[in-house]
Amino acid sequence: MAWYVVRRLLQMIPVFIGATLLVYAMIFLIPGDPIRALAGDKPMTPGLEAALRARYHLDQPFIIQYLDYLKGIFTLDFGTAFSGRPVRAELARAFPITLRLSVIALVVETVFGVAFGLVAGLRKGKLFDSTLLVISLVIIAVPIFVVGFLAQFLLGVKWGIAPVTVSGKAPWGQLIVPGIVLGSLSFAYVLRLTRNSVAENMTADYVRTATAKGLSRRRVITVHILRNSMVPVVTFLGTDLGALMAGAVVTEGIFNIPGVGGTLFQAVIRGEAPTVVSFVTVLIVIFLLSNLVVDLLYAALDPRIRYA
Repeated sequence: MAWYVVRRLLQMIPVFIGATLLVYAMIFLIPGDPIRALAGDKPMTPGLEAALRARYHLDQPFIIQYLDYLKGIFTLDFGTAFSGRPVRAELARAFPITLRLSVIALVVETVFGVAFGLVAGLRKGKLFDSTLLVISLVIIAVPIFVVGFLAQFLLGVKWGIAPVTVSGKAPWGQLIVPGIVLGSLSFAYVLRLTRNSVAENMTADYVRTATAKGLSRRRVITVHILRNSMVPVVTFLGTDLGALMAGAVVTEGIFNIPGVGGTLFQAVIRGEAPTVVSFVTVLIVIFLLSNLVVDLLYAALDPRIRYA
């Protein structure tokens, strides 16, 4: 097991370098001059322009800029944003907020998606199953910004049971409604994945054998059906954490959440390569580590899987 983890960590190194290089190149190729955009309509002297280019390493070739940034990553020096604040400070401010939002969304989709999917799979073809399939299909079909604005209007404006927007510190309580909105699409997918997997495992030979041995229905469901049905669900959830954090731009915009989404969007507009790549780098690390956790969970869920 330990050697497998080490091997997977070593495999992550070229993936990490390739992903950050690709993102850095895309930001580098964005049309426009970030220094000119920083000045706006105000005139800028050649000396000031040269000093700013040297400060943000924009006077260097692309590969030198990237290698300098890569060196800074290993020393936890992510550079300076155009606002003058260290990028590390922006990371420390924005990521905990988006992480809290993503955790709420992940808990919602995991708890309710698995629970409703289990019941629907056990009642395949019944009214409850058909109703949940229709509801999940509607959630998938409706864009998330529509769900967000609808939740904001009904819960915040009309009924007044939730804040319309989130304050600067974004406490857990104010992030519940945005978290539900963010996790609504994934909830529908988890529900359908669990339902289909449970319904398929209901007819498996090992389930019939366990029932014939006289095991209680509760044990058959929890130990044999649900456990084996979690493999595709865990796969989806492992990749979804990074997707939730990266896809929180719309939700954060609707509820005015000062998290990764808004900061990343403004950095792309201004062409701040260090800020964009730093935020994306953290997302890449989260995505890689979550996939490693998923691989390790396979062995716990399926006894046939063993990592030598």
